[in-house]
Amino acid sequence: MIRHRPAAARGTFDHGWLQTAHTFSFANYRDPAHMGFRSLRVVNEDHIQQGQGFGMHPHRDMEIMTWVLSGALAHEDSMGNGTTIRPGEVQIMSAGTGILHSEHNAHSGPTHLLQIWLLPDRRGLPPRYAQRALAPAELQNRLLPIAAPPGQEAAVVVHQDALVLATELDPGHAVEHRLKRGRGAWVQVARGSVRLGDLALQQGDGAALEGEDAVRLRAGAEAAQVLVFDLG
Repeated sequence: MIRHRPAAARGTFDHGWLQTAHTFSFANYRDPAHMGFRSLRVVNEDHIQQGQGFGMHPHRDMEIMTWVLSGALAHEDSMGNGTTIRPGEVQIMSAGTGILHSEHNAHSGPTHLLQIWLLPDRRGLPPRYAQRALAPAELQNRLLPIAAPPGQEAAVVVHQDALVLATELDPGHAVEHRLKRGRGAWVQVARGSVRLGDLALQQGDGAALEGEDAVRLRAGAEAAQVLVFDLG
């Protein structure tokens, strides 16, 4: 079974300096029918205006991933990290027992990003930060593991039974990811459009897969960028 979550159905807010769309319930947006999918709790699409951002604020017991689509995002935290996240880089922060961090647009124009939260597999983990740049060829027309549990091959570690994959599809190209029995998947279209089996997905659309044997994606007439979450 595949359930479509159209971009237009998300909770959207215009704060002036921030335009945001929430796939799942978040902050002032609450929809009991969309509280997350398995361990995937948050998928927010943010457009942050130049010179703006989120000041220091706390988190705990959450695996927080940032995926920048355009522009650049400056990150600082209470562990002493000070970095800039750009397209083609994956960043993850385990909030664990508690952390403070800030995020600001570090670009001369708007910064466009996805912020993703996964519930951790246990509470009280030590806070942790990791960031890795990916070579463009690694993503081209293949599903690259960008986050996985400890011991599995991926760019960064996530403390959850979750495999996060990313792809940049050229027009007309297809990829497939097999799902083991009992696992579900969430597909999030970051850019462009694709077909998920017989379902057409546009930028900002998501889809939940339950009881399926594979995630099968094909780009249309334009290039597409897609994230796939394989979830226990």
